[in-house]
Amino acid sequence: MPRRLIKRLMPDPQRIREHRGLRFLAPWLSQPNLWHLNRRSVARAMGAGLFAALVPIPLQMLLAAVLAIAIRGNLPISVGLVWVSNPLTMPPLFYCAYQTGAWLLQSPPRQLPHSYSWQWISTQLGSLWQPFLLGSLVLGILLGAGGYVLTQAYWRWSVRREWRRRKARHQQV
Repeated sequence: MPRRLIKRLMPDPQRIREHRGLRFLAPWLSQPNLWHLNRRSVARAMGAGLFAALVPIPLQMLLAAVLAIAIRGNLPISVGLVWVSNPLTMPPLFYCAYQTGAWLLQSPPRQLPHSYSWQWISTQLGSLWQPFLLGSLVLGILLGAGGYVLTQAYWRWSVRREWRRRKARHQQV
């Protein structure tokens, strides 16, 4: 596990709690699991961060932070994962979300125009928002659950591999 690198990149919890603008959050930010790198807190952070990344709302980082605090996941990892959806990845992610929502609602997906105009957006938004929102939530849940399960599995595999390596080293000596 790249634990040392992650620990080095993580912010200092004490500095965050003492930050002038965040002092009112100190009781919530004092939870130890928000800052530890263990299998449970990292897997929870993966689930919360990846879910929040696909929810199409402003302040996704705030949603990821609230979810991390609520489920006692690693706060910096959860907030950092929100950047999976960035200006480069948003168009394909949101298009996939819309297509998934249209499929779930059994409605024919609309063809996107070659160039967007305010008129097209204002006339089509009423029929686009429901499939888009449903698809975003479903994909967010699936991606978050997948991130949680894969992190748990990878962490266990990594620990087993390390134990085998140690055992092999001790048998050679």
